[in-house]
Amino acid sequence: MSIDKNSPAVSTKDLPLRGEAAVVTGAGRGIGAAIARKLASLGAHVFVCGRSQSHLDQTVQSIRAANGSAEALPCDVTNLGSVQQAASIVERQRQRCDILINNAGIGGFGGPLHELNPGDWDRIHSTNLRGVYYCMRSFAPIMIRAKSGHIVNISSLAGKNALPNGAAYAASKWGLNGLSYSVAEELREYGIRVSVVCPGSTNTELSPHVGKDPKRMLQPDDVAHAVAMLVTQAPQSFCSEVLLRPTFKP
Repeated sequence: MSIDKNSPAVSTKDLPLRGEAAVVTGAGRGIGAAIARKLASLGAHVFVCGRSQSHLDQTVQSIRAANGSAEALPCDVTNLGSVQQAASIVERQRQRCDILINNAGIGGFGGPLHELNPGDWDRIHSTNLRGVYYCMRSFAPIMIRAKSGHIVNISSLAGKNALPNGAAYAASKWGLNGLSYSVAEELREYGIRVSVVCPGSTNTELSPHVGKDPKRMLQPDDVAHAVAMLVTQAPQSFCSEVLLRPTFKP
């Protein structure tokens, strides 16, 4: 397909998320950074959240280099006070929160469950499940007051299928799916849509990829594309779940 070089450039006023405020957790790198960049390219002002200031700054710089709008917002999703403070900053600065992407997560693929250290179990669930609860508890009231909003929880196909030697991680994602479907019913009456994205093998630092071809795996931008589709769907539609798989098994 050829491109007409004389055609007018897309105006910023035509961007579908222009003027909206988006919060992306775990946005310092990987899937979260890709989602933050994608939302900014669609016109949103993105609050890039995470624990590593240097990683957050890198994501913000990449967004601004592409003429997007973003700022770093340090936040530890395992700490309710930290999340509540982040929500207060977003509401004070933008008077709204249109999009919340709960992406922050950690892996756990060290062996069978009966050998798992209880501390590792707590660490996985504190980030992957309790962190999402903290974020929704803190940001959903802003959306309820506005009677609109999108919440997208980044889960995994491990929340749909058996994952030997990763049972704690799988349990956190099965739990996240159930939480998402239930909260979606609670918030629908306020015009808030809660969706879950379950990617398969993705080329990030989160999980081991022994024996897999990174080129055949999903890329972070693939997940970001799915998120963009969810937050730009027509007002009368509600896609509650996206299962995302590589075209060819890696």
